[in-house]
Amino acid sequence: MFQGKAGIGKYLTDTEGKALYQFKKDSPGTSACTGPCLEKWPIYYRETVAAPKGIKEDFGTITREDGKKQTTFRGYPLYYWNNDKKTGETTGQGVNSVWYVINPDNFPPK
Repeated sequence: MFQGKAGIGKYLTDTEGKALYQFKKDSPGTSACTGPCLEKWPIYYRETVAAPKGIKEDFGTITREDGKKQTTFRGYPLYYWNNDKKTGETTGQGVNSVWYVINPDNFPPK
């Protein structure tokens, strides 16, 4: 559920090691990524998240305006980046200065 990488530090992943991202335009419980945005930033959703003890309670689920369910971390929706093809890739980090991996030690940023 976590990876570490030089220059990025610790970040959330799915059970296969794929990076999970946050969108700076989202707010707790609400996704601002719709339409064409979702083609590049697919929704991350799992009915049950396999998270380490201590942060498992930080995961939840929202129902988006389009009716789809999406997993959240501390209220913020989670996404994949379409261009991350392999485990450990974080090519979405910093895209358009609004997409970032999530370091659970300092999320949400203050």
